[in-house]
Amino acid sequence: MSASHILRSAARPHSGRVELAALAVLYGVYELVRGFGGEDWVSARANTADIVALERRVGLFVERDVQAAFSAIAGAPAVLGFLYVALHFGGTAAALIWVHRRHPHAFAHLRTTLIVSTGLALTGYVLYPAAPPRLSDLGFADTVSTHTGLNLSSDLLGSLYNPIAAVPSLHFGYALAIGVGLARVVSRRSLRIAFASYPALMLLVIVATGNHFFFDALAGGLVIAAGWWVAGRAAPLRTARPQASGHSPVARENALGPVRLPAPQDAWTPHGAASRARAA
Repeated sequence: MSASHILRSAARPHSGRVELAALAVLYGVYELVRGFGGEDWVSARANTADIVALERRVGLFVERDVQAAFSAIAGAPAVLGFLYVALHFGGTAAALIWVHRRHPHAFAHLRTTLIVSTGLALTGYVLYPAAPPRLSDLGFADTVSTHTGLNLSSDLLGSLYNPIAAVPSLHFGYALAIGVGLARVVSRRSLRIAFASYPALMLLVIVATGNHFFFDALAGGLVIAAGWWVAGRAAPLRTARPQASGHSPVARENALGPVRLPAPQDAWTPHGAASRARAA
C-alpha cells in the first residue's frame, strides 16, 4: 500500500463499521506494544525521580497537595476515580461516534490526530518508562483502587496494561484532542465552553487520583500537538457544507452554482439599433 493511498484514506471518513474495526485493531496493537520489553522498575523509578526533581526546580511539584485537598472533600475521591475510569474510554468513544455521525467533515482529522499521537506515545513508553505517582513511593494514594473497587494493581488489570507507561499521559492527551476538536465544530457557546474545559477537568482527575504528574500531562499535550499537525497535512479540517436536497430549487442552485440565462434575442438595450427604432 503506497503512502499516497494511506494519506487519501486518512483524509476521509469511512463507514462506522470500518472505522470501529480499524480502531479496535489499532488499540490492540497499542496495548501489545505498550507492554513491550517487560517492566523495568529500576529505570521507571529513576525516571520518576528525575521528573519530580525537575518539577521541584520549577516550583510545579504540588500534586500531593492537590490530592490531599480533594481527599478531604467527602465523596470527591470516588467521583474522580469513576471519572478516571469512565472518561478515557467511554468519553473518547462517545465523542468519536458523535463526531462521525453529526460532523463527518471533522472526523478524519480528529481520528488521525489520535492515531498519530498514540503512535508517538508508544515510542515514549518504550524509551522512557516512568512510574505514576501512586507507584512511586512518594506518599501518593491510589484513590481509584481505594474508592471505586477497581484495583489498578491487580494481576488481572496488570496483564492488560503496562503500569509504568505514564509518560506521556494519553488520558490528558485524548481529552485535549477531544475537547478542542468538539469545541471547533459546535455552534452553541455553552457547548464550546464545556468542551474547551474538558482537558482541564481531565488534568484535575489524573493528578488528584495519583495517576500522573503535571509533567506527564505536558508530554501528552505535546504528542497531541504533533499528531494534530500531521493530521492537518493528511486530513485537513473541512468546513461543513449544507447538503443539496432534490426537492429544493435553492439547494440545487447552491449545489450546482449560479444559473446563467441567455439574453433574449430582441432584448431592448440603450445602444441597440433595433431597440432605438422600436423606441422611436
